[in-house]
Amino acid sequence: MTRETSGPSAMETLLATLDLEPIEVDIFRGRSPQAGWQRVFGGQVIGQALMAAQRTIEGDRFVHSLHAYFMRPGDPSVPIIYQAERIRDGSSFNTRRVVAIQHGKAIFALSASFQGEEPGFDHQIAMPEVSAPETLLGEQQIKEQYLAHAPEAIRKYWQRERPIEIRPVSLTHYFSDKKLDPKQDVWVRATGPVPDNRLDQAAVLAYLSDMTLLDTALYAHGTSIFDQSLQVASLDHSMWFHRPCKLDDWLLYTQDSPSASGARGLTRGSLFTRSGELVASVAQEGLIRKKANE
Repeated sequence: MTRETSGPSAMETLLATLDLEPIEVDIFRGRSPQAGWQRVFGGQVIGQALMAAQRTIEGDRFVHSLHAYFMRPGDPSVPIIYQAERIRDGSSFNTRRVVAIQHGKAIFALSASFQGEEPGFDHQIAMPEVSAPETLLGEQQIKEQYLAHAPEAIRKYWQRERPIEIRPVSLTHYFSDKKLDPKQDVWVRATGPVPDNRLDQAAVLAYLSDMTLLDTALYAHGTSIFDQSLQVASLDHSMWFHRPCKLDDWLLYTQDSPSASGARGLTRGSLFTRSGELVASVAQEGLIRKKANE
């Protein structure tokens, strides 16, 4: 996608955002891009908190799972303080807890576990057969063909430059109120180089894992996260890192929503390389409720 400015690219901005400033032992400061949004993107907080946890790990041990709760909306106008706690350093695993703080209150909490490389049993589910990303409309084509008459919220989402390019296998959901099966397949790709190290790669993968996920829970109801009558927000997020991933090519993010009830929707996701290797699994529950007086 052609860039129209001479400043940092979206991926360079993301990497800078994930590069936390150490301000004390196991305490870090994170900042948000000033993109005009009212809330901090959830994937940013996940990625920054994971980076804070990774900065406290010594030796060749890498994240294999994380579990997080969103407690308050993040304010992009002020820094986020990340306090890491070294829960355990064992012979095989390390456990960390990170709390993100703004305005004197916790907005987010993450627990993560780390392990060194170790041989063992190896199997995975198969990647679904879907259209290759090259056969699908790119973001520029989507802008040109569909956005002129799309609702303002959808135009705003697609028009800004992002560090992750999205190519949905189907666009029906974005432009129709038809009730669909609660599942989707989306190709995702970094729009710029990601450093060849496991820490940055894991943090960027965690960042992108929050993209498009909760929307899948709305497929069965003929609506989307762009519906202005809905209050939609991530409540929790879990992720398992199965295999290293260099993020130098497209990934298929296949998602399904097994349940929605009690003003909450549950969505699961699997991230595959183009060659079919399962690199990560994700689960998220989110708030999906009608706003008052709607």
